[in-house]
Amino acid sequence: MAVSNERIVFLTGDLGFMALEGVKEAMGERFINAGVAEQNMTAMAASLAYEGFIPFIYSISPFITLRPYEQIRNDICLHNLPVKIIANGGGYGYGIMGSTHHNIEDIGAMRILPNMKVFVPFTGEDVQSALQEMVTDKSPNYLRLNLASVQPDIASFAQWRKIKPAAGKAKAVVIATGTVADNLFTLPGDLLNSLEVWLVSKFPVTTIPAELLALIKETRHVITLEEHQGQCGMHETLASLLLKQLGVAIQYDTLFASGYPSGGYGSQQWHQEENNLAGKNLENRITEFISKPYAGR
Repeated sequence: MAVSNERIVFLTGDLGFMALEGVKEAMGERFINAGVAEQNMTAMAASLAYEGFIPFIYSISPFITLRPYEQIRNDICLHNLPVKIIANGGGYGYGIMGSTHHNIEDIGAMRILPNMKVFVPFTGEDVQSALQEMVTDKSPNYLRLNLASVQPDIASFAQWRKIKPAAGKAKAVVIATGTVADNLFTLPGDLLNSLEVWLVSKFPVTTIPAELLALIKETRHVITLEEHQGQCGMHETLASLLLKQLGVAIQYDTLFASGYPSGGYGSQQWHQEENNLAGKNLENRITEFISKPYAGR
């Protein structure tokens, strides 16, 4: 895109080595290493956008969102400038490097900013589709990167997608965001086949599709799954929409990143398992939930 569009500028906060050399070669002087100065880089990007450029700024997730949050709000969002924020390693993506490199607050922090749109890809193809949409959007955008899923036959990038139908009558609907949804595909076959899995990949979310609402009314069991804090995350958004749109009582379970329950650090998979987002803990939580009888009237 940058080769064919000279308005695109790429700024990195002094990282991306052994990864971004091809970008640098293709873009020449439009590739800028701003140094370990994320607040300044964000203000630079706002200025470039004001002058008609399309700046992309890139760093590890907490460094590109939480450190320059005031500049994102004041310089970019309040002026509705088309700066594109690219964050690597959302959630527990940086694993053993610990909480300073994790970001389990980013979706909430970004989506509440004025004019901001948040993109959470699932596959590698999603990243390309998201970037093509972002470069034409005239508002601020946030792209949350992680290791891509390699699940086959996933529907094209969209705000709402059904990524796995139930085999027969569904016992519950799982609504997830991001590549943590990949962990569902490691569940035992009989359990996985009892679930219908939907994915949310763009925020803000203002409505739930009619097909999904109908299935929720039928199963009366909804599970949300996100590698993100529960507060201001996906499940609170969906709960509000369900209250407005559904009209019937349901069982609602929320699986999210609660932080560091044991006080320890490990790989991304380890943190996911500790927070019931992967492995046997995820299996047990879902099994227990779908065994509950519907308690509504």
